[in-house]
Amino acid sequence: MSASAIYFLDIKGKVLISRNYRGDVPMSVIEKFMPLLMEREEDGTLQPILPCEEVYFLYIKHSNVYIVATTRKNANASLVFTFLHKVASIFIEYFKDLEEESIRDNFVIIYELLDEVMDFGFPQTTDTRILQEYITQECHKLEVAPKPPPAITNQVSWRPDGIKYRKNEVFLDVIENVNLLVSASGNVLQSEINGFINLRTYLSGMPELQLGLNDKVLFESTGRGRNKSVELEDVKFHQCVRLSRFESDRTISFVPPDGEFELMSYRLNTHVKPLIWVESVVERHAHSRVEYMVKAKSQFKRRSTANNVDIIVPVPQDVDSPKF
Repeated sequence: MSASAIYFLDIKGKVLISRNYRGDVPMSVIEKFMPLLMEREEDGTLQPILPCEEVYFLYIKHSNVYIVATTRKNANASLVFTFLHKVASIFIEYFKDLEEESIRDNFVIIYELLDEVMDFGFPQTTDTRILQEYITQECHKLEVAPKPPPAITNQVSWRPDGIKYRKNEVFLDVIENVNLLVSASGNVLQSEINGFINLRTYLSGMPELQLGLNDKVLFESTGRGRNKSVELEDVKFHQCVRLSRFESDRTISFVPPDGEFELMSYRLNTHVKPLIWVESVVERHAHSRVEYMVKAKSQFKRRSTANNVDIIVPVPQDVDSPKF
């Protein structure tokens, strides 16, 4: 079960626009949201989920607007929050900003968007490329009966027809972030790598691309283990990837969207040696003087280089007159 209704409130709690999806929660229940929010703020117990009798308020704040979803018990809270943030990003892409004034000026389009992004409380179409094909901010005079846009009926809804380029190009970037948890004694307690494969495609027509992975790469679902293998976890693919093909021979086959997009993301739990090892010693002297000794050592291969390295040294807020 997901959201029962969606509300957009101003900073004072007044409803700017709302949409009832399931009809199982009274729309007037939103009047209890702002008093409950202020009460929790005063008590210091403010949380992103506010229970109120048999109804739960799940909300986010963007600029001077509260986006609130109401739901009953056993709702998927993470799904609701992801949806609320996605709705905010859709409105920003349509109206350049999400504020009280932009909502009042575009309430007709907002109602159309709310009807498309959710159906009976469950997220439906949240891809702005698809939404912008049949929900526009321009007026058109129709001389004949309209046909459904290709994005609604086409199997490849994320890529429009008729794309042409003089030169076909594909750019692939593999980005990996290393997260480490190090104890005070210098031991690595936890390490993981979060990776992303981003593509920029400028191709004509409806091309089908294939991306092969190294034979040493295993996936969490395989349940196999070999020496010197790399096991990827929490793998997420873009909707363009043919999952049936991937399950059969581990080939990532897809018809890409036009432009830049994230093809896949993954997590790698393994022992990772820190790329840059940092040691610090703090000595407190008399007369409110503190001495920091920070040593940094690179541990990557000689043929590799590191650019834009930042080392942040936290110090008390009242520190002044630093000397290096």
